Amino acid sequence: MLYMVQMQVNLPHDLPTEKADRLKADEKALAQKLQREGKWLHLWRVAGRYANVSVFDVADHDELNALLFSLPLFPYMDVQVTALARHGSAI
Repeated sequence: MLYMVQMQVNLPHDLPTEKADRLKADEKALAQKLQREGKWLHLWRVAGRYANVSVFDVADHDELNALLFSLPLFPYMDVQVTALARHGSAI
């Protein structure tokens, strides 16, 4: 199943720099692993914001939920999920 996921990251201003840097590095490593596995198909930065729009290809809602909760930055994210279906005019 395909899902569009919009993620807005809201790190607290008082989060220690070392912790923020570690979370970002762990997030990057996991995101790249999921991309190599074919689960995270697209990852696009939203210009001017600490946000992204992504497309995931996973078995079901439960797998997507588990994947999102595993993201190191998840506790600091506002997430919107939209299930996708093939458009009739798509080639």
